[in-house]
Amino acid sequence: MCAGFPDFRLGNVLATSFTGTLSERHGKAVERIPTPHRLIDWLAVSGLTVDSCTTAQLDRARELRESIHAAATAAALQDALPASAVQVINDCSAQGRAAAILTPEGKRRWQLSSASCVEDALSVIAADAISVIAGERDGKLALCASPTCQAAFFDTSQSRTRKWCDMNTCGNRQKKARFHANQRNNPRSAE
Repeated sequence: MCAGFPDFRLGNVLATSFTGTLSERHGKAVERIPTPHRLIDWLAVSGLTVDSCTTAQLDRARELRESIHAAATAAALQDALPASAVQVINDCSAQGRAAAILTPEGKRRWQLSSASCVEDALSVIAADAISVIAGERDGKLALCASPTCQAAFFDTSQSRTRKWCDMNTCGNRQKKARFHANQRNNPRSAE
């Protein structure tokens, strides 16, 4: 990864991992794709390698990211999906020329057009978002319990009661805060 940029937070669901390229939305926001090249990096680690990216394509990617986040948040709260977000997701889904390919290992991989353009990669992300938001997968959309994060994530745990978008970041941060609060309130428990 490029030095000087925050690490990517990758999950098992492409669409919600993409929304995680902007984290701490309700605190001190962390932009993980601040430049076109950084979007190329994220797409590559997500199996969607592209040759280049313009500033306009980065802007479109961020618009898709925010639309997915808005729609996933509404779905997690069982609210009506924002029409403008739905429109952006549908438009991006229809613009690409990607094909699902079955690997010899029995996995699905996406093959982008020979030009390997950002629009093709965004269409794959949009199609993944449609699948998740439409309820076509086993799991449920949820929002991170961290008050500064509140990222949308796809909960595939058996009980569907996962609280954090990522246990290694938000979950640990909340557990540490609770531990330190308990230590301040009960100093003798440290003995």
